[in-house]
Amino acid sequence: MSVRMAPPLPLIFLLVIHYVFSENDWGVSYSPSHICALKDSSVIMSCTYTYPTGYKIKKVFWTKNPVKGKEHPDLSEDPEYSQRLQYLGDTQQNRTIRLSHVTQKDEHMYYFRFITDKPDGKWLGNPGVTLTVTDLQVEAPERVTEGHNVRLTCNSSCTLTDRATFIWYRNSQPLTERRDGNNQLLLQSVRREDAGRYSCALHGHSYISPAAQLSVTYAPKNLSVSISPSGEIVEGDSVTLSCSSDANPPALNFSWFKGRTLVGSGRIYSISNISSDHSGEYKCKSRYENIEKYSAAVNLNVMYSPRSVSVSITGSGEIVEGDSVTLSCSSDANPPALNFSWFKENQSSAVGSGQSFSALQSGRFYCEAHNQHGSQRSDAVTVTVIGKSI
Repeated sequence: MSVRMAPPLPLIFLLVIHYVFSENDWGVSYSPSHICALKDSSVIMSCTYTYPTGYKIKKVFWTKNPVKGKEHPDLSEDPEYSQRLQYLGDTQQNRTIRLSHVTQKDEHMYYFRFITDKPDGKWLGNPGVTLTVTDLQVEAPERVTEGHNVRLTCNSSCTLTDRATFIWYRNSQPLTERRDGNNQLLLQSVRREDAGRYSCALHGHSYISPAAQLSVTYAPKNLSVSISPSGEIVEGDSVTLSCSSDANPPALNFSWFKGRTLVGSGRIYSISNISSDHSGEYKCKSRYENIEKYSAAVNLNVMYSPRSVSVSITGSGEIVEGDSVTLSCSSDANPPALNFSWFKENQSSAVGSGQSFSALQSGRFYCEAHNQHGSQRSDAVTVTVIGKSI
């Protein structure tokens, strides 16, 4: 008896494919991931994102500083941001925002968040974008000596993301129309006119740094002496001589000379109850480090009334009857005395005028010298008339 075997059944393999979504299907990529922005400027934060096939986007937005376990707020609904935040573009895979008028209060980590139509379809792009906001500060020495070089630097607390083109100002006026990408300003062979308040800015931005004061030091120049009172000086007055100079810092070491003689020190030289002995040429000297400067000389001319008035006689003072003797009057006065009066003792009225007087009779005579500041009389001299011999 033969046994017939059934033909072999075909071998069937059942291949079951189980697709597991990977985190690689979800993602957010930021460009750039670190932003350094100038205060009061606008920044752009951009990203691209991916999600698995089969999901549909319901909402996308930017948020900041997420807290675990709490819903992430939409920045566009935050009163601090709503007026300054603008979404750019409308492509589904690229969401870009512009945040304007940034300040240090805006320094946060910012994240892109998207929500799909499935319960497990929410994603927060981590890590996010770090925003740092900087101001500008001018770094400069407090002072520089005239003729030296000095370099000023416009500093920021971080490296600006945007390519910076710096502008420099002195006393709020642009230094030059030339734009320089370097954040340094070199002043060569500094002059006193270079002193001032320096500030810097970025081209295209309204923000200007606080100003830094640059002082240029230089030795005293243009020394001059002034006299007070400035008009006519009369013996007995009080007079002040002042020395001034153009120097930075102001000169403090002054000396006074009459001719070549040292007579005082200090910026002010005062003379009370001035006399004719004080007349002469005065100048001041200023010393700065090892440099000495002298002013031009000024003349101090002290006026005074006649003094030391005296009478001289031509001859012996004895004359023969019928002849005359000449008397001359001299005095020390400033200005010189030009008016003279002659008197004979015991007579109240003048007997003559002029610097010279011819006496015709015996007696004691004296003169009186006058200028606008006063008068003085001389001692009397004796004139004797003798008779003619026969």
